[in-house]
Amino acid sequence: MTDLEAVDALAGAADLGELIHEGDRVGLRFVRRYRHPVERVWRALTESDQLRFWMPCDIVGERRAEAPITLPFWPGHVAKYGITEPVLSGEIQIWEPPSRFGWTWGGDVLLWELASVADGTELTFTTWPADPDLAGAVSSAAGYHICLTELILLLDRGSAPPMTEIDAVVFRFEEAYKQRFGLG
Repeated sequence: MTDLEAVDALAGAADLGELIHEGDRVGLRFVRRYRHPVERVWRALTESDQLRFWMPCDIVGERRAEAPITLPFWPGHVAKYGITEPVLSGEIQIWEPPSRFGWTWGGDVLLWELASVADGTELTFTTWPADPDLAGAVSSAAGYHICLTELILLLDRGSAPPMTEIDAVVFRFEEAYKQRFGLG
């Protein structure tokens, strides 16, 4: 099975994220289970040498609440997608190792929550995009769906294919999320 086929198969087996509303904010929530201990998943969420496999940007800065961070996109993403603002600013809002990690990315808010379960770790990921546009939520949902799939591959195999090589899977999930959110 090729890397692309592995990503596609794992992504297809995962539950779709859900659209959530809080006042006038529109967010996304994903729940995933990983067959790895909380500490291993925590490292994958917080360490640069792990982030490069599944997240489109690095997190640079001190790991503590209220710490300013920079979020440079990986060079492959900048080149392929013509990103004109390759480094964004953010702040770590929540730092509670190894269970809760919350930070801002541009105007988006991201919260990662880990809980130990019988067969490993349950991850609940919630994000509140700066722009509450539903069309933007579709694209974000598909992207995060694939990021979380890449995270599975990293944890299970020790690596994952470059995200810049799996666009076809992301586009397929944009269609799935359009249907899920009633836009298709």
